[in-house]
Amino acid sequence: MRLAANTGATLHLIEPLGFELDDAKLRRAGMDYRDRAVVQVHPNLEMWRAQHEGALYAFSNQGAIVYTEIAFEPGDALLFGPESVGLPDSVMHADFVTALLRIPMQPGVRSLNLANAAAVATYEAWRQNGFANI
Repeated sequence: MRLAANTGATLHLIEPLGFELDDAKLRRAGMDYRDRAVVQVHPNLEMWRAQHEGALYAFSNQGAIVYTEIAFEPGDALLFGPESVGLPDSVMHADFVTALLRIPMQPGVRSLNLANAAAVATYEAWRQNGFANI
């Protein structure tokens, strides 16, 4: 698992990460908002889950539900797997996952990259909540 993006103001990263948070390229990519970002790193999914109370939506190209069909609420979390392999089956079908969602793609295109998928889904959740500072 690489990313659980809360629809609120915190980005939760779940180890192992595929990057270093102090990497110069990462700092440059986030230079416009890095000082506003609240980031928490968790050693594993279980430790993150122990403190999360809202719905958990996992994203996969195997999801039966399109992400825009969900009514996102403040406190919901969006879970994405590594770009290379996605979420493991054990997570996609776990009882703690509220629903398995997908982002529609053009035929013949496998998926969006992780950053784009997280941005698209997180922005939709934010839009549904009136662009509130949640």
